[in-house]
Amino acid sequence: MSMKKLSLKTLFEILFISTRLGLTSFGGPTAHLGYFHEEYVRRRKWIDEKSYTELVALCQFLPGPSSSQVGIGIGVVRGGIIGGIISFLGFTMPSVIALIIFALAVDGLNLGEAGWIHGLKLVAVAVVAHAVLGMAKNLAPDLTRKAIVLFGLSVALLWETAYSQIGIILFAAVLGFFIYRSNQDSGEPSTHFPISKRFGAICLTLFFGLLIALPILREVTKLEWVAVFDSVYRAGSLVFGGGHVVLPLLQSEFVPSGWVSEEAFLAGYGVTQAVPGPLFTFAAYLGAVMNGWVGGLLATLAIFLPAFLLVFGALPFWNQLRQNNKIKGAFIGVNAAVVGILIAAFYKPIFTTSVFLPIDFAFAAVLFSMLQFWKCPPWVVVLTGVVSGIVLQYINF
Repeated sequence: MSMKKLSLKTLFEILFISTRLGLTSFGGPTAHLGYFHEEYVRRRKWIDEKSYTELVALCQFLPGPSSSQVGIGIGVVRGGIIGGIISFLGFTMPSVIALIIFALAVDGLNLGEAGWIHGLKLVAVAVVAHAVLGMAKNLAPDLTRKAIVLFGLSVALLWETAYSQIGIILFAAVLGFFIYRSNQDSGEPSTHFPISKRFGAICLTLFFGLLIALPILREVTKLEWVAVFDSVYRAGSLVFGGGHVVLPLLQSEFVPSGWVSEEAFLAGYGVTQAVPGPLFTFAAYLGAVMNGWVGGLLATLAIFLPAFLLVFGALPFWNQLRQNNKIKGAFIGVNAAVVGILIAAFYKPIFTTSVFLPIDFAFAAVLFSMLQFWKCPPWVVVLTGVVSGIVLQYINF
């Protein structure tokens, strides 16, 4: 979609849908991918199934917040670079605003035991199960791809490191290349990412340039805000595996330096679990504790800037690679491996941290049925989950 064809209606549509997702997407990055799949692939068809899964694989391979990067990529499909930025703002700013408010007004609030939070975790169980079933049906139709799914599932569960997903995807790509390189029925993704190679190269250069220049600037200037930006940017640049992995890095930067106390850090971590959206927005809380809302916005920019630069930098080159007949087989293997990775993430941590009792499983089954069989809109399922969680809080089985 060119800039000339972009309309305010399209941009407002992107903003409205992404903001709604930002207000209702609880459960972590895997759950977010489930919400995205339901909204963008099934309901609105902004991106086709193959392209969506390949985009997920690319963002799993890149460092940074994978669900936010997928959201940016889908925004690019719909509205170019501006659409990607707006999609990010809609999905991320609700949690950023909530965490800045918490940092300014709430001291040590513990929402971990709230019933409605538990209900939202059950919604995440239903959403991810629904998404994984649909993706498995389309992307692993034969026994070979089912075997790759099983491989990805097993390795992801048994080899829990930040680099396991990269290893799975690379191995599956090699398998797919050799097994399916002569496959003539791999399908042609209809999605195009309108970013030029020149712009992509500039973004990648800026990504690595900041990674090198910021530590030097930090030493030369001795300014606190430069030091904070450097620490947070580096955390967002070098983390594989999502928000839970970035937290220890942020703690090692903020607590020993005295920027944030251990108590404030742990309180913010608890609050972050209670808000929708990406866990990387925890940086907004830390920045706000240090220097009010200005510090919160600066930390938000620093933690997510690498994600933008990497996605904008990788998409134009990946866009060409996936159209190469020699590479299509590799993507077939990667697509199946991603399904396995998502099933593993569905079991742990989503299922294991949400379903403790038979009544939990029963409510999750109801929520799943609302999506799978009754075709209820996601917001209805979210609302039902909130009510279910409150009810469960007062029922003893």
